[in-house]
Amino acid sequence: MPRTALLVFAKPPLPGVAKTRLIPALGAAGAAHLAAALLAHAVDEAARAGLGPLSLYTTARHPLLARLARRHGARRRVQRGADLGERMAQALRRACRDAPCALLLGADCPGLDASTLRRAAQALAQAELVFVPAHDGGFVLVGCRAAAAAALERVFSAQAWGVADVMQRMRLRMRELGLRWIELEALADIDTPADLAALPAALRQALHDGFPCAACC
Repeated sequence: MPRTALLVFAKPPLPGVAKTRLIPALGAAGAAHLAAALLAHAVDEAARAGLGPLSLYTTARHPLLARLARRHGARRRVQRGADLGERMAQALRRACRDAPCALLLGADCPGLDASTLRRAAQALAQAELVFVPAHDGGFVLVGCRAAAAAALERVFSAQAWGVADVMQRMRLRMRELGLRWIELEALADIDTPADLAALPAALRQALHDGFPCAACC
């Protein structure tokens, strides 16, 4: 398996900033606590996959990010770009300067474990791109070979984000460009109150317990 850089994208888990669509169900503080737990899970699993260098991309500083970076020897970076597509494309292009492949994942999908990340990296031996679709029509992971990083910028260019047909529009664009990609099994991300039913038991219990401070700061 080629050396693969791992990039975790996340907002800082602050009340009123993170997981705002969950505020009606959890309150601002509860939504932020859940965002913190999901972020820690994502970074821990990315490190456990053992694929290559790990970077944490966010929009602002936060103590949890600093703690996770120290724990796993990860780099902290700032997301840059006019929209989500440009920010992802720039981060992947940068990662592919130092590694032959890169995977970028969000921090809201508890099903993205180390085993799934390894399978995504293995898929890049057979295709230029890899995706893990989300049940809501988006995707929770995108990866590329270094040679396909520029093409991925064209896939993301001028796309609408946060709508229900994101992954379908990605497929159409990749077909237009003649790209080869692999999709792994779709997973649930945690964005709305209805999604809370997909939380694993450990995270559900942590939510019920209110998350100890050590888990979120």
